[in-house]
Amino acid sequence: MLQLNAQACSYSSAMIQQTIKGVIFDLDGTLVSSDLDFQLIKAQVGCSPEQDLLDFIAQLPSPYMRQEAMNIVHQHEMLDAQNAQLLPGVADSIKRLEQMQIPMAIVTRNFGRAAKLKLEQCNLPISLILTRDDAPAKPNPSALLHIAKQWQFSTPHCMYVGDYLYDIQAAHNAKMRSCLYAPNDMPHYASQAHHILRHFQELPELVKAFA
Repeated sequence: MLQLNAQACSYSSAMIQQTIKGVIFDLDGTLVSSDLDFQLIKAQVGCSPEQDLLDFIAQLPSPYMRQEAMNIVHQHEMLDAQNAQLLPGVADSIKRLEQMQIPMAIVTRNFGRAAKLKLEQCNLPISLILTRDDAPAKPNPSALLHIAKQWQFSTPHCMYVGDYLYDIQAAHNAKMRSCLYAPNDMPHYASQAHHILRHFQELPELVKAFA
């Protein structure tokens, strides 16, 4: 069942009345599987469990330390990419959105090589992808804003679909619709999303409902 979050929409009812003209996706946990163990990665680079990994690395005091820490992250990401699989309902939903002539893109916190490998491994037919090599990482909205500009859409006509808090925050920061993909347990931050997907194959109907 499609869900519209009244709590999240209360401050942006005008935006919710806008049509959905383009859809941007997160990658890991949204389109493809991921087994990245962030607690292990953080332990290996010396990052505390509650701190954002990329922020921690960016604040390390020397270029050498930053590069060594990032090399560890890259190793984990590349290994994860080799085992990535398309998540249930994704292939059919993307095909239906293509038939509806809805442009699609991906914004991920992955680095470029790992993201490209995941697309190839899973045969994802989405060519427009921005990684942390291309723009500041989410929840910074720069990548989302860049895509909206490239499509020549105002941001309320775009929706960002992801499975984590940063995805919701990035969408809000870009003044886009936020759509949380939550196939299992409902996270505590779900109330912040404009839309909630419990099953990925519901996505085309959500877009169609606001076409």
